[in-house]
Amino acid sequence: MQEILYIQGMTCAACSARIERVLNKKQGVQSAVVNLTTEKANVNFDEAVIALAEIKAAINGLGFGVIQPPKADEDRIRKQKAIKTLWLKFIISAIFALPLLYLAMAPMLSDKLPFPNISPMSHAYLQLILVIPCVAVGYKFYTVGFKSLIKRSPNMDSLIAVGTTAAVVFSLYSMFTYKSPMGMETMKATMPTMYFESAGVIITLILLGKSLEAVSKGKTSEAIKKLMGLAPKTAYIIQNGEEKEIPIESVQVGDILRVKPGGAIPVDGVVVKGHSTIDESMLTGESLPVDKSENDKVYAATINANGTLELRAEKIGADTALSQIIKLVEDAQTSKAPIAALADKVAGVFVPVVIVIALVAGLAWLIGKRDIEFAVTIFISVLVIACPCALGLATPTAIMVGTGKGAENGILIKGGEALETAHKIQTVVFDKTGTITEGKPIVTNVEGDILQLAASLERFSEHPIAKAVVNAYDGEFLEIEDFEAIIGEGVRGKIDGKLIEIKRGGKVYSDSVLLGSFTVADTEKPSSAQAIAELKAIGIETVMLTGDSKSVAEKIAQNVGIDKVYAEVYPDDKAKIIKELQTSGKITAMVGDGINDAPALAQSDVGIAIGTGTDVAIESADIVLMRGDLAEVATAIKLSKATIRNIKQNLFWAFGYNVVGIPIAAGILYLLGGPLLNPMFAAAAMSLSSVSVLTNALRLKRFKK
Repeated sequence: MQEILYIQGMTCAACSARIERVLNKKQGVQSAVVNLTTEKANVNFDEAVIALAEIKAAINGLGFGVIQPPKADEDRIRKQKAIKTLWLKFIISAIFALPLLYLAMAPMLSDKLPFPNISPMSHAYLQLILVIPCVAVGYKFYTVGFKSLIKRSPNMDSLIAVGTTAAVVFSLYSMFTYKSPMGMETMKATMPTMYFESAGVIITLILLGKSLEAVSKGKTSEAIKKLMGLAPKTAYIIQNGEEKEIPIESVQVGDILRVKPGGAIPVDGVVVKGHSTIDESMLTGESLPVDKSENDKVYAATINANGTLELRAEKIGADTALSQIIKLVEDAQTSKAPIAALADKVAGVFVPVVIVIALVAGLAWLIGKRDIEFAVTIFISVLVIACPCALGLATPTAIMVGTGKGAENGILIKGGEALETAHKIQTVVFDKTGTITEGKPIVTNVEGDILQLAASLERFSEHPIAKAVVNAYDGEFLEIEDFEAIIGEGVRGKIDGKLIEIKRGGKVYSDSVLLGSFTVADTEKPSSAQAIAELKAIGIETVMLTGDSKSVAEKIAQNVGIDKVYAEVYPDDKAKIIKELQTSGKITAMVGDGINDAPALAQSDVGIAIGTGTDVAIESADIVLMRGDLAEVATAIKLSKATIRNIKQNLFWAFGYNVVGIPIAAGILYLLGGPLLNPMFAAAAMSLSSVSVLTNALRLKRFKK
């Protein structure tokens, strides 16, 4: 069983890593993936071995909260409120931290700066009064941080709590053990060594960083918010000939609904009356509206452009195409790419290791320099600079923006693994019918004046060739008598007393005399050749698999520019051919739309389904192209490359920041004759690292097809 759990209280990658580690050790839990950015856990477990309540209890036992799935509006309001609260806390903290910083630093900067002429102890008490509001608005750092420390799962808040507490406690100790030299009762006296300003400014800067981080996180999930916001809240139902507005939740399968011009389609259904054009761009990315009339399918949240439609509800609630798309995107955003594994492992042990490094560095300087003030500075700086937030945000934020951008363009990427693998694709294998070709035959050539005769007769047949002939004719039909369809041979009937026969092969006879012939073929999609060219331009080999004859397959392959053809292939053999290509060392993608493509889609490294195809093919695929446009195959691969490049950049900066920052904070530059890192600058650098990673991930929103 799979369950998505909503978790409150996570502050950094160490939190998500801790929950993941504990859940994955539970007997019966097959896999647990926790996403810091979305605040969700995707848990697969065996109900016969472990209950959902036990999983929730394990999370709650770590000091986090499992909450009910919020509605889209509620979640948006909750997050907006959280952002406002963070900004308010930052402003309050800044109001007190700035004068605190001035009091602490002004005497060191210049004698000419205005400064209160008070005694050292009055000055100390003034700093203490100013730091208290900063600590008060940052109380969650202490409640969460120390609680996590006690539970032996320290996180970012633990680092901040320990670091700033050390600063305040040392300052209080220094303040109350201070003795002013005789006759030195003004600020000219030697001041007690205090770090109140470090504590106040650190809290202020981290609140600023968290505020910016919360705003950026909100932007990463904009795509899914847009999708959720598309669903209409009400529908107009027709009952006993009367129209009545009802909540969308009250619609039942089989209800007849009316949609007025400009209105949104409330559920997935079939048109039973009326004609209109529908804007389906929110689902497929296709900008051109689609004509709809009786028996055509329509989808929830698409927009009715002009005519009034009546439709029969077929899929409601979680079964609609929109809901399925939202679920696919949510699952993808909750998943993790393999590239995230290293960052997760590091984040899981990072905080305890940092605490040890801070203690060792502080003690080493205390023993070597015998200066407690210096040692405390080192201890606080190491704790504050070494936040693992940037590591935890590096991958999920890029995946969220990448999958969201794909959804905006009608490309549904089902998970982080598919997104990562797609950038390594070397060979793309295409099914022919319905993928490279239109999937429906059309009349390509007519010899003789036979189209009216042929169409008049074929309109009584259900054969695909018959439909192609009828679609090719635009005129009056002739009266037919004694129509008969002969399986495997063709059709015949009488027109004005004459026996008209159409033999399969396209030959038309009148009383056994050949009148002419027509040719029917499945033609290539207009976009196929361009799509193949785009793949070749980025160095990808193209292959076609088909059960069709070799001559037909090779002709189509030549027309669109396919490199290699496997013709007359049985459905069962498609997956075997994919496996052979993989065995030769090629990362292979399969593109298909039919039931017979499902095994090959599942076998391939990345299965890509045409969204206009069957549900089975779509379920078997890793990527779904909602528009059915083959050009999107290249777009999906390019989006994957852009996302993975972004993730690598994020990880480089996140790892690099910590690799460089911790030794500097520990005093390596000072040891070599350089400056000592002030804890306030450490806090600024820490906040900047997280914001820079998020900002870099948001650059993906500029990706263009």
